[in-house]
Amino acid sequence: MSLFQFHTVESAPEGSRSLLAEGQKRMGFVPNLYAGLAESPAALEAYFALSAILAKTQLTPAEQQVVMLNASVENGCHYCVAAHSMLAKNVAKVDPDTLCSLREQQPIADPRLRALADFTRLVVEQRGWVDEQAVQAFLDAGFSRANVLDVVMGVTMKTLSNYANHVMQTPVDAAFADERWEAVQK
Repeated sequence: MSLFQFHTVESAPEGSRSLLAEGQKRMGFVPNLYAGLAESPAALEAYFALSAILAKTQLTPAEQQVVMLNASVENGCHYCVAAHSMLAKNVAKVDPDTLCSLREQQPIADPRLRALADFTRLVVEQRGWVDEQAVQAFLDAGFSRANVLDVVMGVTMKTLSNYANHVMQTPVDAAFADERWEAVQK
């Protein structure tokens, strides 16, 4: 049982109400992640701001989902893996085989997306201390130095949500239930 309240627009602290209403309009409901983050208006605002900024990068929507999904798998976040699986499939149109490979921590067939997933995994595992050889392999796959920082930003966004979900014990929303996932114990 969580010690956190999952707010509605009405029950949220004043500073979170307009953000929750925005999230509800965008998603068609208030996702439990947003409802939990609403306890701290600054945390909810930070998540929304990082999301909006990540959308402005040169990474395609599918590549953004690969970063967010892979970071969430690496961090063992059942909530974000379910949510980003649904978004990757239905919004970003990520190939089903790629999605399955990401969720199961298996190599991806597409070489560019495999390089992106591998680099994202290294950023998470090594807490950003990725060596020059790994950065060069990422660049050799057709990515730019700006994309290196885009991945770091995506990992930052997912670190916020993954860790918050762990602490809050966020239940998976019904909208994401078909994509439930359990972390593989390492």
